[in-house]
Amino acid sequence: MSNSERQPLLEPGQHDPLISPDIPVFPDSLPGTTYGKNISWTSAYILVVSRVIGSGIFATPGSIVKSAGSVGLTLLVWLVGTILSACGLSVSMEYGCMLPRSGGDKVYLEYAYRRPRFLASTVVAIHAVVLGFTASNCIVFAKYTLFALSIEPTDLQYKALAIGLLTTITIIHGLFFKTGIIIQNALGWVKIFLIGAMSLTGVWVLLLQFFGGDINTSPGARRLSGVSWDTLWEGSNWSWNLLSTALFKVIYSYAGLSNINNVLNEVQDPVRTLKTVCPSALVTAGGLYLLANLSYLLVVPLDEIKNSGELVGALLFERLFGNIGSTLFPLAIAISAAGNVMVVTFALVSHNRIMIRTWLNTNTGASQPRNCATRFLTVAKAAILFASLWYSARGLIVHYVPSLLVIALPPQQDVYNFILDVEGYPGNIMALAVTIGLLILRYKEPSLPRPFKAWLPAVWLRVVVCITLLVAPFIPPPGRQGDVHFFYATYAIVGISIIIFALLYWYVWTVILPRRGGYRLEEAVETLDDGTTITRLVRSFPALSRG
Repeated sequence: MSNSERQPLLEPGQHDPLISPDIPVFPDSLPGTTYGKNISWTSAYILVVSRVIGSGIFATPGSIVKSAGSVGLTLLVWLVGTILSACGLSVSMEYGCMLPRSGGDKVYLEYAYRRPRFLASTVVAIHAVVLGFTASNCIVFAKYTLFALSIEPTDLQYKALAIGLLTTITIIHGLFFKTGIIIQNALGWVKIFLIGAMSLTGVWVLLLQFFGGDINTSPGARRLSGVSWDTLWEGSNWSWNLLSTALFKVIYSYAGLSNINNVLNEVQDPVRTLKTVCPSALVTAGGLYLLANLSYLLVVPLDEIKNSGELVGALLFERLFGNIGSTLFPLAIAISAAGNVMVVTFALVSHNRIMIRTWLNTNTGASQPRNCATRFLTVAKAAILFASLWYSARGLIVHYVPSLLVIALPPQQDVYNFILDVEGYPGNIMALAVTIGLLILRYKEPSLPRPFKAWLPAVWLRVVVCITLLVAPFIPPPGRQGDVHFFYATYAIVGISIIIFALLYWYVWTVILPRRGGYRLEEAVETLDDGTTITRLVRSFPALSRG
């Protein structure tokens, strides 16, 4: 055997303390970043608010009202969803201040669940690859754009517009990184202005209702629909199955409150920024959402909201401002959805880049024995990430391909609700694991520095609600009809299947293949030419080392 064959694949080096949990955490030892610390407090605030205020408040209220059945129960669902989102945010803030580096839930799950080895990494990676898409916001962009232009779209036009937005944003973030940040900041302010206008509309309507006035409608607009206390709870649907899907959609509307956790390496003064930006974004979104929902419920009749699908925002402005409102404001909503796609893409690409560096970049080495199973696994990885020759583009590709497939393949009926439900169920499993992991760390490592500490009752409330939401889909709704026209628990079955697939993949990748190939998977730190510190997984062959 030649000397080159005996040479280790990588020289031993000190492991990243956040990747190797047996070593204490020191903020000064955090890994570097490719792009530098470009995100100021203002950019971080816009990054979070733009992620939170996306298509949710414009597209989900119709489905939520349809599931809840009444005005009172709808507002109650939004209130409960806001409280649950605040509980989840407090957990993410404690993690982020305790482990201030990019990666989000990947970092937290790896640190909390150290055994079995690589299980947390694998589950997060599969979840990111399979469900890491922004298809829902692309769909909303296409629907509102075509509605504003008064076009009756064909299926091809609808999908082409959504895919065109996705492709354009992917190119911008791939080739013009700093320009992308500037654009998403600008779109973020447009979005805040738009939701602010909706909220002021809600205040205006409330004042008119209180003083017995009415709206001076413009040509083409219809009269205001009233809501009284006597009818507030009329038609309430207390089915836990339907309410769980409604809660998933409210939580989806708040998705992104912890968006900054995915890019902490690129944030100036990350701990201070995290402790102030996230609560500010929650208060902003919660207040605006309340007023926006009041606008919908006071201006648009309940039956129209239930049948509006994703176009309830367009109905609101059409009723208030007539034909002008039905054109200009839907275009503004479309721009808002596009801004959300930009922010989600930016954050998920950073998250996916971290995931790829550790999970999919297993160093094979020229001297390693190869067998059919190993070759098959390598080919499978190459098929998933066909852009492996361009290292910096991999995070974009992992995000782009699932989004493209979700837009292009399914039929359009029920697709939006189904996407949100499928995203929500496994996301709820991940949220439960992250929250329980926080409790484990408090018990095992009470001395670990925690610049922010979540309120314990809020943590336990999140655990209880997550478990309840996991059971709810299997409770038959009235008439066995959920928020889609097929089997009501399909989304839960799909979500569970994704987690089971991740577990099976982990077992093949970390147990069966190493056992058959005679190697062990190890972590090794590597520094790129630009100074970025990354951790790769390498295959160690004990037999070769002893030979």
